Amino acid sequence: MPETVPDPFPETAPDLSVVVHGRNVQDHLPALLDSLDAHPLTGVEVIVAAVGDWARETAERHAPAFTVLPLPEGAGDAAARSAGAARARGRWLHFVHAKDGLPAGAPSALARHTAGLPGPVDVLLFDHVRSSWRASGLPSPDGPRLARAGRAEEGLALDDRAGLLRLAPLLGNRAVRAGFWRAHERLLTTEDEPFAAYAALLLADRVACLPHPAYEDRGLRPESLPPPTPAQRYALVDRYEALLGLTAGRPAVHRALYDLMVRDCLRTFARAGMPDDVAREFFHRASVTARRHRPDGHRQPAGLEGMRRSLLEEGAYGKYRALQTANHARRGLRSAVRTGRRRAGTRVRSLQYRGALARPVDPHLAVFSAYWNRGMACNPAAVAAKLAELAPSIHPVWVVTAQNAALLPPGTDHVVPGTRRYWEVLARAKYLVNNVNFPDAVVKRPGTVHLQTHHGTPLKRMGVDQLPYPAAAHGLDFQALLERVDKWDYSVSANSHSTRMWQRAYPSHHISLDHGYPRNDVYYTAGAAEVRAARARLGIAPGRRAILYAPTHRDYEAGWTPRLDLAALADRLGEETVLLVRAHYFYDGTASPLGGLLGSLRRTGRLVDVSSYEPVEELCLAADALVTDYSSIMFDYANLDRPIVVHADDWETYRTTRGVYFDLMAEAPGPVARTQAELTEILTTDAWHDERATKARAAFRRRFCEYDDGHAAERVVRRVFLGEDERTLLPVLPVDDRIPAPTPEEATAS
Repeated sequence: MPETVPDPFPETAPDLSVVVHGRNVQDHLPALLDSLDAHPLTGVEVIVAAVGDWARETAERHAPAFTVLPLPEGAGDAAARSAGAARARGRWLHFVHAKDGLPAGAPSALARHTAGLPGPVDVLLFDHVRSSWRASGLPSPDGPRLARAGRAEEGLALDDRAGLLRLAPLLGNRAVRAGFWRAHERLLTTEDEPFAAYAALLLADRVACLPHPAYEDRGLRPESLPPPTPAQRYALVDRYEALLGLTAGRPAVHRALYDLMVRDCLRTFARAGMPDDVAREFFHRASVTARRHRPDGHRQPAGLEGMRRSLLEEGAYGKYRALQTANHARRGLRSAVRTGRRRAGTRVRSLQYRGALARPVDPHLAVFSAYWNRGMACNPAAVAAKLAELAPSIHPVWVVTAQNAALLPPGTDHVVPGTRRYWEVLARAKYLVNNVNFPDAVVKRPGTVHLQTHHGTPLKRMGVDQLPYPAAAHGLDFQALLERVDKWDYSVSANSHSTRMWQRAYPSHHISLDHGYPRNDVYYTAGAAEVRAARARLGIAPGRRAILYAPTHRDYEAGWTPRLDLAALADRLGEETVLLVRAHYFYDGTASPLGGLLGSLRRTGRLVDVSSYEPVEELCLAADALVTDYSSIMFDYANLDRPIVVHADDWETYRTTRGVYFDLMAEAPGPVARTQAELTEILTTDAWHDERATKARAAFRRRFCEYDDGHAAERVVRRVFLGEDERTLLPVLPVDDRIPAPTPEEATAS
């Protein structure tokens, strides 16, 4: 065993350095750093080796309490761990990945425990909990193993406790003495974390055990990660080849590690998705390594597992595949018996769809849908319009409900859900574009492209982030949601905030198109004539002020509840102001949600119900100002650089029941009113458009209008439909250099 280096630390050095490292994967880093900041860290220092701007920005919010080491985007975990360890002053190191977590008080508890460990102990092993997108704090199987190992005062030799190799191979569930780490840093600094975790045990003079959870391993959805390359698959065999080389003269350790190698190789080989040529090569390499390192006198376990291991050692690829096929057939038969017969309607639909799926994909066919088949709207409509201009050879078909089909522009090719042609176009179209999701039954065919445009910048929690909020999560099947998300190839984003939140809310492997929202292009391309025409269609006379009031839906309310006395507000605003009132689209547009509130005001044109008016972008162009609460319309309207007023009478309730991604009260795009009286005061004075409101709006635009510049639809079409390289697309102009549509006042003047 190589001689370890003594710890050259002064008496004032902390007992433990927690080295947080890596990218801010799916926005898990804030919760980790917040938890560290929330409890006293006695004898502990925190170093954040932050990879990329997102991680750096997150970490810097905790400086100077934590030491922040910014690392460039693309830096690997090994480089981040090495940079953090180089700055660490603690006698012990605990490496914590940015995606993972720490139970409350764990760092201080580890610091106290490591302070009492004798010199020969190089590694402290402890328990952990496991979390995923659907559950958190699940116990690991490591606790009983650690308890059985005991707590010897002088530590344990791995040769006497080889079963400790069966602990989860995480660097996070072990602390290492700093001097030991530096003595072996060349071997331990690797992108292969399991290798480093195993190697630390194999190289340690003595180890100590603590059967209490002090780490949270957060497993990411495999579907959110890029598929492994052949080289990455083969690296598993190379890992064990190198590790087994460290077990010479240690028979108990060698046998334990050998069993782990065979188990891991068989599990990897059994996973679906490995191409046959890669699977054959992987099996061959694993077989060679298994034969080379097979311990003397090693006996296979009984039953099916023993048969699998024997076939691996023999290199019998064909026989192993035959065994797999037989097992799959038996499981499939049992599943079919349990499922039973399907209903007749489903069977007919399935036959129609399967028949269409057997036909070739049509490279010139694109299917569009928006807002659960309500009609031509939002980002899909803007993409379709630009597609007709740049790629007229691609034929668009819209999915629209029967009741909304009459509202389509004349000549629009469309299908009604459930019809024979509906299933035919969904089966054969190369491109499927939606701002929500297509039905679960839609198959993602090879060669097809699914484009998710979304329909707003997220303030409220979305996707799996709704899980902790029962009012929002009620009735949602999150597993089915993620299976739909897994079909996405591209996800359109209007700003880096959206890009990051979509990573959190929809953990899947898709490409983010940071191109802006196509529906917002009109705010940069419309001129004075378009603004005047929009106001004329709404009956807004020249010289009158138009205020668009667009509240959002509340998950905790059964229906639409007016939050303002609109008649009283219109009366206070006077004859020269028109209120355009738009209820959320979740409510039935056939019966006005405003009910009897309009009264005589509607006849005078001072209050107009525009809940069913399309497109909403026209309403924004016509309005001098926007009043909203938590609706995503504020992010789009901000592109116009016109006043926005937030009416937040129930912010605390909304934030608690729905969950939000940031504090709107601290980052509002303009003045905030908590009551109708405050709103009236803002709108009847200069507060709605004064210098303070202008500064707030400018900051809001810089953050949330980041990618919008009037060319978003073109960028999306060129990237998705024409296959152009993202690097060749036009750059986005800085927010302050963009020219939005003229204000109504400017339009009238011109």
